[in-house]
Amino acid sequence: MESNLGFAHFISQCDAVGKGVLLVLLLLSVTSWYLIVTKAIDNYSAKKRADEFLRQFWEAASLQDMQQTLGSSVDSNAFADLAKQALGVQSGNQHGAEKLLAAGGLSEYLTRVLRNGIDQESTQVEYGLTVLASAGSAAPFVGLFGTVWGIYHALLQIGMSGQGTLDKVAGPVGEALIMTAVGLAVAIPAVLAYNSFTRRNRLWLARLDNFAHDLYALIAAGDKKV
Repeated sequence: MESNLGFAHFISQCDAVGKGVLLVLLLLSVTSWYLIVTKAIDNYSAKKRADEFLRQFWEAASLQDMQQTLGSSVDSNAFADLAKQALGVQSGNQHGAEKLLAAGGLSEYLTRVLRNGIDQESTQVEYGLTVLASAGSAAPFVGLFGTVWGIYHALLQIGMSGQGTLDKVAGPVGEALIMTAVGLAVAIPAVLAYNSFTRRNRLWLARLDNFAHDLYALIAAGDKKV
């Protein structure tokens, strides 16, 4: 009997409900790991591009030189995009409603542009976090439901056989334990990743906000030296 009590054996004992629970947990796991890997790569790439841009920005001789650099070969990143928008305000390249807003005062319009740029980046970096949070909070309860369902089967086996021997309850109890383990295996990486990405986003947006203050000081004060 011991040779038959493997993972595949317990899975084969699951009914439609148990297999449905495992399928939900599998989907949550695949989705979570896809987001974890892709966001980690994107965050690393974004930081590398931003560091390179900031090095070029603070080495530029003037805002005009930086504007020419932005128009050529700078890789897209949050800091470069914010600088483009701010320098567009400084150069007076507004049209339509933007021109009307700028007529109300350069300082207020520049503040609006910088704030909108930060808000757009905040929306982008939060992509996928809701899914990770949902997987981290829901997976243990989904696994718990599978656990309860497995224990229910074990009780049925005991009731029908009139005895609680190992050969009668090993399958349902093993199914219940597997559901618990799978639920935790899905939830723990999702929670850790969510906390890590949330902290990274907080530091990233704070750094972008500081850069926006520097841009505002350079442009609003009319200082042409970077």
